[in-house]
Amino acid sequence: MYSTAMVALTALVLLLPLAGLLLLLRAPRLDVHWEHHPSHFWLVLLTAALSAVLAQAMGSAALRRGDPRVLLVSLAFLSAAGFLALHALATPGVLLSTPNAGFVLATPVGVAVGSGCAVLSSLRFEGERSVPWMRRGRRIRFGLLLLMALWAVASVTQLPPLHDTAVPEVADGILTALAVPTVVLYGVAAARYLRMWSARPSLMLLSLVSAFVLLGEAMVALVFARNWALSWWEWHLLLLAAFVLVVAGVRIQWYEERFSDLYVAGTVAGRRELSVLFADLQGFTTFSEQHEPDEVTAMLNTYFENVVPPVVGRHGGEVDRIIGDALMVTFNKRGDQPDHARLAAAAGLALQVAAEKVRTGHPDWPRFRVGINTGIASVSLLGTEGGRTHTVIGDTVNVASRIEGKAPGGGVAIGPATKALLPGAVTESLGPISLKGKAEPLEVHRLIALDD
Repeated sequence: MYSTAMVALTALVLLLPLAGLLLLLRAPRLDVHWEHHPSHFWLVLLTAALSAVLAQAMGSAALRRGDPRVLLVSLAFLSAAGFLALHALATPGVLLSTPNAGFVLATPVGVAVGSGCAVLSSLRFEGERSVPWMRRGRRIRFGLLLLMALWAVASVTQLPPLHDTAVPEVADGILTALAVPTVVLYGVAAARYLRMWSARPSLMLLSLVSAFVLLGEAMVALVFARNWALSWWEWHLLLLAAFVLVVAGVRIQWYEERFSDLYVAGTVAGRRELSVLFADLQGFTTFSEQHEPDEVTAMLNTYFENVVPPVVGRHGGEVDRIIGDALMVTFNKRGDQPDHARLAAAAGLALQVAAEKVRTGHPDWPRFRVGINTGIASVSLLGTEGGRTHTVIGDTVNVASRIEGKAPGGGVAIGPATKALLPGAVTESLGPISLKGKAEPLEVHRLIALDD
């Protein structure tokens, strides 16, 4: 009952802009003309900035989690941001002294392109379908940025068909051709996200539904509005309201996983073969007891500043957590690293090389020991409002931690599943090791080198 009432109230509020537009169009005396160039410039620029911030935040989260839905939504906002910024430049006296067709048409083009990304984001992404869509999303982003650059060049140089000195912002062939499919696509996207919301209600999903509806309404107002009249200002405000709603929804979310309500099922809870690396400092407790807290902190910061970059930057690991002196890194968490075992092994060796370079100047510092295990684990979003984390859980993770506890200081220990995926690696047996919770001993090897 509560959900039905919320949807009904939201729908009523979202219909008000269309009612206002209809009133202004049917009563021209109310559609007051107000031409103020600075207000137009800053309003459009603010809207573009909000959309750009959302696009950047969502894009970063999508790439970090390997989530195609969040990536495609970010592209919808990126399209609006880039073309809105070009539209701001259409304000007379900003970049050019006369109206420019390309800059004037930039807004409907950006909103139209964004509708395509919006409807793509509402598709069902199941299982391994997420990985190719992440690749497609990256290609779409590159194409989108290229389109913006080409549009800007074509607008400034006034290449055909953008060579007119002005484009009337009323219903004509170009705008209508853009508006009809755009409104339909935003409507489809909003309906699909509303269905997602009905399955698991959240403010983030409802904000996105509202934003897509407002973007569709802005396109309608853009087609029929009278230039510099109140109806014309309305579509500018509708665009701003759309992005403000999403920003408000994002701000309320727990900061670690702001976009978790948009994640596809495989990001929230999926099973995947991956490799897990654990590292900690042998003798850390004794060192801590013998040194002041600020010395211990300086030691840890120095180590992590040197060992994390090769693990993450060079070998593609994702730091899951750092607790005290312990480091947990995952490989293939997003499903895009088929050679995850080799990457984890190379990262473990690189970590030890970097750590030993640090120890040359501090021989009394404890040494890292590293443990790596490979297997099936659950990629999960844990927690609720006030505290969420995206991590991996399962026996594969537990065994990796226990293997690390058996590794020699300065060495890298790997489990049998990892070794099986490294046929050319140079290893030496550490013998069968009994691990807590395991009925049979586990053959663990020390990794000495990888094959070239």
